[in-house]
Amino acid sequence: MPEDKNKPLAPKGGDAPARTSEKGEIEAFLAEARSLGPATGEGRGRLIMALDATMSRQPTWDVACQLQAEMFREAGRIGGIEVQLVYFRGFGECRASRWVRDTAALGRLMTGIQCRGGQTQIGKVLTHARRENARKKIAAMVFVGDALEEPIDALAAKAGELGLLGVRVFVFQEGRDPAVERGFREIARLTNGAYARFDMNAAGQLRDLLKAVAVYAAGGLKALADKGGAGGRRLLEQLR
Repeated sequence: MPEDKNKPLAPKGGDAPARTSEKGEIEAFLAEARSLGPATGEGRGRLIMALDATMSRQPTWDVACQLQAEMFREAGRIGGIEVQLVYFRGFGECRASRWVRDTAALGRLMTGIQCRGGQTQIGKVLTHARRENARKKIAAMVFVGDALEEPIDALAAKAGELGLLGVRVFVFQEGRDPAVERGFREIARLTNGAYARFDMNAAGQLRDLLKAVAVYAAGGLKALADKGGAGGRRLLEQLR
């Protein structure tokens, strides 16, 4: 499905919006999430799903899209959730969809995105999240990527702003670049979020974790307990 036909995605210019994973790493992700409270009030059910769609992710893109589409479907089963898809690729291309409740359609839209060469634009994504939160509170943001090619101090400043606003970022790293890991962990720390590896060899565990994040954003602790599955049970143990 060619992405050019997907009209819901609107380009965002400038700074506007737009290896086996070991069990211990998954447990560390859950431990980092222990301070999270339930998604409540105005921000309930609003989740940004942000993706690095540069060429380095092409080899595992199809599998990653499948996992992320399952996350959308799980969120849709809860009801009441709104999801926005954001991705960057190419030369300064950063796009964001409308906020939608038809999460299955978003999953299909995501599978039509093609990776293109380019530098990371994580700063644009963080700025976009802050501006969207100013319009209406966001429960959480998920970011999946494998590279970080921007000054970490600038990203830290933007992440810190999100942390002060209560927007938590769940950061999933594909690959094992230590410099990328340090940067991603700092973004998660400054937003009071969490970090984990996005490893295709641990697809089952990652599927559970992604679904748990979506369920949490949609319905808070009660939904996590009722419909969070295996990942939800592990996450719930840390949230209580």
